[in-house]
Amino acid sequence: MRAWAPSLRATVYLLRMFGTAIMSVLSFLLLCHPSMRQSWAEWHRQRAGHLLGLPVRAETVDLPRYLYWLALHIVLGIACGFATVLCVGNALLLVVTPLLSWAFPARGHPKTLLDVPVVGWQEVVAAPSVGTVLFAVGCLALPPLATGYARLSIAVLASSRTRVLADRVATLTRTRIDALEAHGAELRRIERDLHDGTQARLVAVAMRLAVARRCLGSDPATVARMLHEATDVTEEAMVELREVLRGIYPPILADRGLRGALRTVAARGGIPVSIDIGELHRIPAAIEAVAYFVVTEALTNIAKHSQATEAGLRVWCVEDVLTVVVTDNGVGGARENGGSGLAGLRGRARALDGRVTVVSPVGGPTTITVELPCG
Repeated sequence: MRAWAPSLRATVYLLRMFGTAIMSVLSFLLLCHPSMRQSWAEWHRQRAGHLLGLPVRAETVDLPRYLYWLALHIVLGIACGFATVLCVGNALLLVVTPLLSWAFPARGHPKTLLDVPVVGWQEVVAAPSVGTVLFAVGCLALPPLATGYARLSIAVLASSRTRVLADRVATLTRTRIDALEAHGAELRRIERDLHDGTQARLVAVAMRLAVARRCLGSDPATVARMLHEATDVTEEAMVELREVLRGIYPPILADRGLRGALRTVAARGGIPVSIDIGELHRIPAAIEAVAYFVVTEALTNIAKHSQATEAGLRVWCVEDVLTVVVTDNGVGGARENGGSGLAGLRGRARALDGRVTVVSPVGGPTTITVELPCG
C-alpha cells in the first residue's frame, strides 16, 4: 500500500488541480479580486507545501505574479488534469471490463465497452492492453508531474524581491516603534521604582540621621534607636535597588550564564519542568536577557493559569537563531488579551526583531515558541 501512496497523492492533487483550473476559467474576474486573490493563492501554496512535505509561510502575492501563475494554472491544470483523468479512466477500464465479462457472459452478439468487444477472458485480457500501458505510464509519471507543478506554484506565488524588501522595511519600522515604546515604558518603570521605593527609603534614612545628629549630646538612647532604624531602612533600600537592577539585566545571567539561569528558573517554577538545552553559541547580552524573561514569564503563567501538572523547556541555537520552546499539559485557551502576559512576551521579542508563536487550543496543550536572532 505504501508503494501506491505517492501515485495516489499525486492523482488526487492533479485531479483537484484540474477542477480548480476549470473553476479559474469560469471565475477569472472574481479570483482577481484582492481578497479572493490572496486566499486563492495561499490555498494553492499550502496544498503544494503539503504535497511536498514542506512548511509554507503566508506571503503577499503581487498582482502580476498572480496573473502569471493563474494563466499557468489554467493551461497546465487542464492539460495535466485531462491526462490524469485519462489514466484513471484506463485504470477503471482494467477493472470494469473483466467484471463485465464475468457478470454478463456473451451469447450470440458480443458486447462492447468503449467500442472494445467483450466475448471472453482472452479478449478481456488483450482488449485493454493500451489502457494497461497508459495506466502504468501514469503511475510512473503522475508523481513527478504533481511534484514539479507544486514546486512551480510555490516559486511563482512567492513574494517578489521588492515585496519582500517592503515587508521587511515595514517589519523593521514596526519593531523599531515597539522597541522605542518598550524602552520608554522600561525607563518609566525604573524611574517609578526608584522614586517610590529606593528614593523614599533614602529620604527616611536621611531624616533619621538628622534626628540622631540633633540628639547626639542630649539623648543617646534616641541616637542609638535612630541609627538602628537607619541601618534597617538602608538594607531595605539596597534590596529594592537590586530588584530594580535585576529588571534591567538579571545578575544570575552574569553569574551562571543563560544555561544555568534557565535551569534555576525552571527549578523554581512550582511544577516539574523537563529541560533540554542544546548547544548555545555566543549570544548577545540583550538576547540572553529577553530569553530569560520570556522563560520566566511563561513558566509563571503556567503555574498561575494553566492548571498544568508538568511543563517542558527546550532551548537551542541553530544558524544564528536562538529558539525557546515552552510547553505544558494544561487546559490551554491562552489569549493575549486575557492578562496572561503573552503580549509582553511578544513585545520583548519583537523589539529585537524576534518572533513569538503561541499554539493553545482549548483543552491544551499549550506551546510557546520564541525565535530570537543572535548573529
